[in-house]
Amino acid sequence: MVEKYGSQCPEAPHGKLGGVNFENGRSLSERAHRLIPGGAHTYAKGDDQFPEQAPGFIQRGKGCHVWDLDGNEFIEYGMGLRAVTLGHAFEPVVAAATAQMQLGANFVRPAPIEVECAERFLELIPSADMVKFGKHGSDALDGAVRLARAHTGRDYVAICSDHPFFSVSDWFIATTPMPGGTPQWVRSHTLGFHYNDLQSVRELFERHPQQIACVILEPARLDEPAPGFLASLKELCHRNGALLVFDEMITGFRWHNGGAQHVYGVTPDLSSFGKAIANGFSLSALAGTREIMQLGGFDHDRERVFLLSTTHGAETHSMAAGIATMTTYRDYDVVGHLHRQGRKLRDGVSAAARDAGVAEQVQCLGRDCAVLFTTKDAQGRPSQEFRALFMQEMIRRGVLAPSFVVSYSHTDADIQHTIEATAESLRVYRRALEGDVHEHLVGRPVKPVFRRFA
Repeated sequence: MVEKYGSQCPEAPHGKLGGVNFENGRSLSERAHRLIPGGAHTYAKGDDQFPEQAPGFIQRGKGCHVWDLDGNEFIEYGMGLRAVTLGHAFEPVVAAATAQMQLGANFVRPAPIEVECAERFLELIPSADMVKFGKHGSDALDGAVRLARAHTGRDYVAICSDHPFFSVSDWFIATTPMPGGTPQWVRSHTLGFHYNDLQSVRELFERHPQQIACVILEPARLDEPAPGFLASLKELCHRNGALLVFDEMITGFRWHNGGAQHVYGVTPDLSSFGKAIANGFSLSALAGTREIMQLGGFDHDRERVFLLSTTHGAETHSMAAGIATMTTYRDYDVVGHLHRQGRKLRDGVSAAARDAGVAEQVQCLGRDCAVLFTTKDAQGRPSQEFRALFMQEMIRRGVLAPSFVVSYSHTDADIQHTIEATAESLRVYRRALEGDVHEHLVGRPVKPVFRRFA
């Protein structure tokens, strides 16, 4: 094992895990919880998503390596919740954003870079006629919902209940285990269906005839679409007067430069992109057909739609970062690298799980470019305790892995180190299965983001 990634020492005193010191991170975390609800501005980055013995804060990153406040170095997976596809501080992106900052970030009229960024995006997503940029994925999907409602004159929205997140807005949050603060009438206007289950969508249209404005789903996540599912779903939507909306926040720029819609050969009416579009800078995109998108403009005689008009929506350095990122996708085989490195990691982790006798508990799911892992107990049930234990042991060995989602910066050496760390961690996992997980886990388990009570 590489020494700079931590120690295999079994002792775990307060603030440390196996000789890895987390004291500075713990101290700042206490301050953060006094000032910030939940201690972080993104729930998925919160303390409850990681074992107690974990870095509390990341101070800097380069490529796929990050350093915490206590100087510990880790290979990171997940990469900014899958937003940093190229790698932290990727030089062409940083250079483009820095150069643009010198010219100003925000003006009273549009900047030329807004047109350039739109042109570069539409080069990669030729199935779309127009695009409008926002700051995050919720912006884009909120815009899609508003356009769909305006275009159809309907109020109801149907979402795939098997997909974990669509927006921070009420129309989606009302459907989660954390609906506090959302009006009851909003909750009643968002309907759920199941992925790869066309009949569940038919039943929604039958129960709510001429009321559903759009159907929203990720074109793929852990499971591939069944043959004909997406094409049949589009036909069903159009037959019932509804729009089809693809959430390509994850699949866009990971499945293919043209998105999952290119891979599966089905063009939605509207689609949202983000995360990987600007390598971690805040930028998202709503794209679609001209007929629908132009309702947010003024080249038509219908009632206008207030579409993605925010003060910071066209922040110029984010657009510069987006152009540099999309240019890298265009000029280099980024997506191919993601698939190749993800496959190597998947194969290595799966072999380590078989060798440790935990192949039923720890499995790799999803496409090679976006691998997630399971953590189950001896009875085969998903376990937050075992998830925390696995993450804890990987951290002990210098790998910060809430998932196994790779980036363009993950090298063969990084993958090999991760496989070795996984093999060692799964031997601990095996002992915990045979005994008591709490004898090996330091502190509390991790928790799901969406839960009604703390």
